[in-house]
Amino acid sequence: MRSDMEDTAHLYTDLAWLWPMWGDASTEYARYCQHVAGLIRQHAKRPASTLLNLGCGGGKNALSLKREFAVTGVDLSPAMLAQAKELNPEGTFVQGDMRTCRLGQVFDAVLMDDAISHMSCRWDFVAALRTAHAHLHPGGVLVATPDVTTETFQQNRTIATSATREGLEVVFVENMYDPDLTDDQYETTILYLIREHGRLRTETEHWTMGIFSLDTWRQVLRETGFEVHEGPYKAGEDEYTVFACVKTG
Repeated sequence: MRSDMEDTAHLYTDLAWLWPMWGDASTEYARYCQHVAGLIRQHAKRPASTLLNLGCGGGKNALSLKREFAVTGVDLSPAMLAQAKELNPEGTFVQGDMRTCRLGQVFDAVLMDDAISHMSCRWDFVAALRTAHAHLHPGGVLVATPDVTTETFQQNRTIATSATREGLEVVFVENMYDPDLTDDQYETTILYLIREHGRLRTETEHWTMGIFSLDTWRQVLRETGFEVHEGPYKAGEDEYTVFACVKTG
């Protein structure tokens, strides 16, 4: 995530209490993590028992992955790390910037999922992948899943997701728009419709995200020192490209 938190403030700070309601850890996250674990088993050149989750957020992936791996999570947001620790008290969670952090240890696997989309320029993107490489044993596997690529981006796509919990009703409205199709960025705007016992409160925020072509992903991963494998992952009507990358050497 961006170190200044400039345009990612609300969901990861004062509205972090909404994060557990946006996506169910026991269903959609669990299914994705099952796919991730399978890729690690398929491609690892060494036994895999430890995993580093860069951009771990509130720990929903760790909840499933800890069944197979000893999980360490890194995230920039203290509020999200607190959620991750509460959900996974046996895990290790460290505050850090995925572009620059160095933990002084290596792992059998690294996971980077939607947090990589916050790398909103080529320099940040490359730096985050170098961080993953630096924390892997040779023969270890990086699994990385971009939210969108140049090939899959849908201009002005809008998604509404609703959730209810103990007198609280929330609708998350997410809009993706690219004002300049020639650069490496797009915009995500989120509208939160929050009703507490029927009383409406609205919040909005605007994120600058990174978008790169599949060829750019392949090139940067190879230049970083990975043997690159890729394949599709379907989540409902959406299909993502998942990279499973083995650290060479």
